[in-house]
Amino acid sequence: MDPSRVVKELSNNEKKVLLALDKLGGRASPEDIFSNGEFTKEVEVMNALSWLQSKKLVDVREHVTNVYSLGSEGEEFVEKGLPEKRVVSFLVESNGRASLDDLKGVLKSSEIPIAIGWLKRKNWANLKKEDGKTIVEITEEGRKAAEEETEEEKILRYLKEHPDSILEREKIRNLLSRKNVVKEKQVFSSEVELTDLGREVLSLGLEIIEEISQITDNVIRNEEWKKKPLRPYDIHAFAPSIYGGKPHPLVELIEEIRRIFLEMGFEEIEGNYVESCFWNMDVLFIPQDHPAREMQDTLYCKIPSELPIEDEKLLEVVARIHEDGGDTGSTGWGYKFSREEGRRALLRTHTTVNTIRYLYHNPYPPAKVFSIGKVFRKENIDSTHLPEFYQIEGIIHEENANFQQLIGVLKEFYRRMGFEKIRCRPGYFPYTEPSMEIDVYWNNQWMELGGSGIFRPEVTEPVGVKNPVLAWGLGLERLAMLKFGLTDMRALYTSDFQWLRTQPLL
Repeated sequence: MDPSRVVKELSNNEKKVLLALDKLGGRASPEDIFSNGEFTKEVEVMNALSWLQSKKLVDVREHVTNVYSLGSEGEEFVEKGLPEKRVVSFLVESNGRASLDDLKGVLKSSEIPIAIGWLKRKNWANLKKEDGKTIVEITEEGRKAAEEETEEEKILRYLKEHPDSILEREKIRNLLSRKNVVKEKQVFSSEVELTDLGREVLSLGLEIIEEISQITDNVIRNEEWKKKPLRPYDIHAFAPSIYGGKPHPLVELIEEIRRIFLEMGFEEIEGNYVESCFWNMDVLFIPQDHPAREMQDTLYCKIPSELPIEDEKLLEVVARIHEDGGDTGSTGWGYKFSREEGRRALLRTHTTVNTIRYLYHNPYPPAKVFSIGKVFRKENIDSTHLPEFYQIEGIIHEENANFQQLIGVLKEFYRRMGFEKIRCRPGYFPYTEPSMEIDVYWNNQWMELGGSGIFRPEVTEPVGVKNPVLAWGLGLERLAMLKFGLTDMRALYTSDFQWLRTQPLL
């Protein structure tokens, strides 16, 4: 760092601190600097020291000192004496022995057990039983203690006269172990020392001159800038980082996805968190004995435990399709459909239920809709699984819609999300045929992000749809992990402030 440039960028208070330090031999406390400099407030010294330290002109070292004073019990002990000392003095006057009941004449009841403990610990007295009574007998050490001032008594008297004193902790260890006898507190102090750069800056000479450090309307209006020099601004000086409020990165990602679909001509739809098995699974041709319906995979509701199925005609059509395929040309699943199973209430396991309900109410093309919403599954929480997560769902319902169109739409979506290499692989899902999975190339490996396909006739015909429906469901959290460079999905929801602050706005 160029010392001559540093001199130009020093404020007057910074110069005053350096000059006071130089006068005090290069090392002093902030209080001494205040006394030896032309300051009006101590805060001027502290602010200047903070800037000088950031410019490496001074070192500031903090010191912590333990000081001791009398507590409320200590004040009483100075006046009356330590409980054990009062006991041995009483024993000397009582021919060296007394019962516990006798001690009530010199001690409060609450002090007796404390005094007995210290008498035994210091070997000032012994206890023995006589005729069912506890007798306290003084020892030789106890007699000596009764005749002279002990070290503990000297310390208590000293602290009475000199509060907030610095003492060796080992000497007052016993007193500290007693409640409210001696109080300990920490006193913080600072020592400031010039650095080599600070001495070099001082050697160039420092002059306290009146200068303009802030441009105000008065400075401009009165043309003070013509009469006084402007203090140079140090663009390299330390300044604290400022973290302004901003949306959560996941919220921003959702908004980006929403914007892309809207720009591609889609309309957003929403649905309910609580659904019936009928809409969540039966209408989508998911068999009633499918493993995903088990209690260990699906979150069923206790209240309400069932939801009504309003459209009885639709219920009958779906039941027939499950049993024998109905009029779709399918063989169905070949079992007796349970209407009670269909009425069971659950937390939706996917957002495809939103799109099938939309098709039920809007069976005629064209339609391009999407939804972004939470789904719920009974998952064990780990780095790649959560029981509550977001799903991106969408459909295209058009005459002559085809599989090639589906591939093109999904590739365009991921291209707009910033992924260059996208591939589609054959897949299997109960309610689409043909089906495919979508992968993106990221960090030298292929990552699977979702599934898609064309709704089967067993799904579309019951709700009155006669044309092909292209459908897809994509995982938001997995996409977010790639975008944000995370290896653990839980990091998206743990409120790590450092991570949140350093994430750029999308």
